[in-house]
Amino acid sequence: MNVARLSRLIRKEFRQMLRDPRSRRMLFVSPIIQLLIFGYAVNTDVRNSSTMIVDGDRTATSRALIQTLGATGYFDIQTIANTPADLTSALDRGTVLMGVDIPRGFAADLASGRSPHVQILVDGSTANTANIALGYATQIITAWGLQQTGRRADGQTGSLLGVDFRVRAWYNPDLESRAYNVPAVMGNIVMMMALLLTSLAIVRERELGTLEQLMVSPLTPGELIIGKTVPASLIALADMVLVTAVSLLWFKIPFQGSFLLLTVSSLIFILTGLGVGLLISTISNTQQEAFMSMFLFFLPAMMLSGMMFPVENMPTFLQQLTLLDPIRHYLVIVRGVFLRGTGWGILWPQMLILLAIGLLTLGFATLRFHKTTA
Repeated sequence: MNVARLSRLIRKEFRQMLRDPRSRRMLFVSPIIQLLIFGYAVNTDVRNSSTMIVDGDRTATSRALIQTLGATGYFDIQTIANTPADLTSALDRGTVLMGVDIPRGFAADLASGRSPHVQILVDGSTANTANIALGYATQIITAWGLQQTGRRADGQTGSLLGVDFRVRAWYNPDLESRAYNVPAVMGNIVMMMALLLTSLAIVRERELGTLEQLMVSPLTPGELIIGKTVPASLIALADMVLVTAVSLLWFKIPFQGSFLLLTVSSLIFILTGLGVGLLISTISNTQQEAFMSMFLFFLPAMMLSGMMFPVENMPTFLQQLTLLDPIRHYLVIVRGVFLRGTGWGILWPQMLILLAIGLLTLGFATLRFHKTTA
């Protein structure tokens, strides 16, 4: 390997990537815009759910329950309906997500110690949101009922009989989904940029006719692969720094871990993305084919990474398949570093798997490039 030849190739790659203002905007502005959009859009918190109440009891007790539901911020009580038929009609039209039917005799049952019945209806066409809203409503009504029963049993207004439950959430005390999702969005953005930087690299040279010039030069296939990889890795690392800064300064995502650990793991992760991108570049004949092949890899990798859907909920064969997904392993690292402050001793298996995937893909891309140009 000739260091002088390699350095000239690296300078050439940097100039080619950065000389076009549109390329600079794509490389450095686009990741920030994507993080801002996805950081707000990828949010599984359910708040201000449109809700209709049917108050068949019309007592102070039922009104207190309605007031409790509305005060939580999870439910936007739009209408107090007169009959259950109005609630059914609203759910059919899709104007409300959830309905709560408080039957006649609710206050009397509660006062006499009998278990009152409250019916909750949700629009199951949006299954995830409906399940979350249903869970919120069930917990709130149950806790309110236990509180009322305990106070009556004690005969006082300020004390509550029974067990004093105190729930504490570690690592994400406010249970905000954004703190969990934004680091995952960061990983996907970095992977996409690494793929873009390299999947088109060799194909572009082939279409422009400069690949033949490179092949008759003294450059070896290994030097050419390294020359394509180093500039792309540095630019992808710069993108990682940018999206990390936006996450910390704009979204206020808590950071409990080590910046050194995040940097090293990000470099290894970028290596895997560059390896996959170069492999795609060696098997594609046109930039359009390389672009489509990139998304053929990226979209399934993103869906199987655990970004939005827990890996544990997937079928067993898909769980085994996700072990080959570099994004999955990186999300374990970045979420652990950001939220838990996880150290080297726990995250080394994921880093080792990422390193193995990166070295294998880069090695195979080098062999593939050597065969296609021989």
